[in-house]
Amino acid sequence: MVVDHDTGRLVWAGPGRNDAALHAFFDELGDDRAALLTHVSADMADWIARVVAARAPNAVQCADPFHVVAWAIDALDVERRRAWNEAAGRQQPRKRNLVRRTRATGDSRRIARARYALWKNPDQLTDHQHAQLEWIAKTDPRLHRSYLLKEGLRFVFAVKGEAGKDALDQWLSWARRSQMPAFVDLARKIARNRVAIDHNLDSGLSNGLIESTNTKIRLLTRIAYGFHGHEPLIALALLSLGSHPPVLPGRK
Repeated sequence: MVVDHDTGRLVWAGPGRNDAALHAFFDELGDDRAALLTHVSADMADWIARVVAARAPNAVQCADPFHVVAWAIDALDVERRRAWNEAAGRQQPRKRNLVRRTRATGDSRRIARARYALWKNPDQLTDHQHAQLEWIAKTDPRLHRSYLLKEGLRFVFAVKGEAGKDALDQWLSWARRSQMPAFVDLARKIARNRVAIDHNLDSGLSNGLIESTNTKIRLLTRIAYGFHGHEPLIALALLSLGSHPPVLPGRK
C-alpha cells in the first residue's frame, strides 16, 4: 500500500511483498511523477529501500521509528530469555539444594511474567509492572540495562532533530560497550541504517498513516465478511480511502 503523507489518503495498493510488487506501483506512477517525490517513509525492509532508491532517485528515505524500536525490543527479548534460562538453571547444572532450586524456579516465573512490563512504554505501566521492573533492577542488572537501552532508543525518536541525532550518537556508544551481543549487533544494524534514521529525525515522518490505513482495510474486510480475491478488496479500499471518493446520494 502507498499512502500520501500530505493528504493522508490511500494512493495505490497491490498484491505481494517483494521488488516486483513495488515496481508495479512505480510503473503506473511513471518516471516524471516519481522524480517529484521528496520523502518516502517505509518499514526497514531491504526490498523497499532497493526499489525506492532505483525508481525515486530524488527522494530521501525515512526510517520508521516503530520498526527501529522493535529491533531494540527483539534484542531485549534475547536478554530476557537469557535471564530466564539462568534463573531456571538451564545453563548450569542443577543444584541439589531444594531451596535454591525452588527459588530459581520462582525467579524464572517472575521474569516470564515481566515480559509486558519490559515491552511497554514507561508512561503506560501499571503499579504492578513498575514493581516488576524494580525487582528486575535489583535481581538482574544486565536485563534492566537492556530495558534502559530499549528506552534510550525510543527517547531518540521522541526528541527528534539534532537533539535526537546527538542522543543516538550516545546510544550507539552505550550499546557498543554493553558487552551484550544482541545490542552490539543492533548497534551495527542501526549504523548501517543511520542515514534513513537521520532523515526521520529531520522530517518526523513515520509509517503511522500506513498502520492506520491497514486497520481501516481490515475493518472493510470484516464488514464484507471477506473477499474471494485481492481485486475487490483493493477496489473497495480505494473507493473508501482513496484520494477521489465519489459523492454519494444524500451526503455532502
